[in-house]
Amino acid sequence: MKIALINENSQCAKNEMIYNSLKKVAEKYGHEVLNFGTYNAEDETQLTYVEAGLLTAILLNTKTVDFVVTGCGTGEGAMLAANSFPNVLCGHIVDPSDAYMFMQINDGNAVSFPFAKGFGWGAELNLEYCFNELFAHEAGNGYPKERVVPEQRNKKILDEVKKVTHKDMLEIVKNIDQEFLKHTISGRNFKSLFEANCDNSALSTHIKNLIN
Repeated sequence: MKIALINENSQCAKNEMIYNSLKKVAEKYGHEVLNFGTYNAEDETQLTYVEAGLLTAILLNTKTVDFVVTGCGTGEGAMLAANSFPNVLCGHIVDPSDAYMFMQINDGNAVSFPFAKGFGWGAELNLEYCFNELFAHEAGNGYPKERVVPEQRNKKILDEVKKVTHKDMLEIVKNIDQEFLKHTISGRNFKSLFEANCDNSALSTHIKNLIN
């Protein structure tokens, strides 16, 4: 599985620490981590939490990655932004039990962390424990286990509802403010990471045309 890390600008100073914690856990389970920034306060591209949500959707809808780890000061803004796009199911994660139950009950493809609120002594340990609960187990097995059938049924219902309530991602990127979109995909490593990992869909082609 390919996992993206996306930091919004207010918490970009923690990017390296979060990346190292995520990489340490993910690689233990055979996953690859791609770091899309924002990398630091000096980075030319400073992603807002809304852009983090858009970038999350682009990466998932083009199959550039299979899962996204993002966040902001409280984790709420990045989660709300990500969930405003099609084919993204993003959970708000504070502790390891959140991580485990989100994956087992909701079987999502993105998570958002509060990288400022409550992020104190031992925060990197909490992150590692959360990452472990996200990636150590097969997702969608239910919690508690006897609830697996209705929980899986509800997940399928939600997926079908989102197909009705969300526009197609290609239509979104064609109609969204183009300067906003171009800034979102202007990160210094975006082009190389995207072109090496995206699929061959019309959406991917549209994004490639914008960055080439």
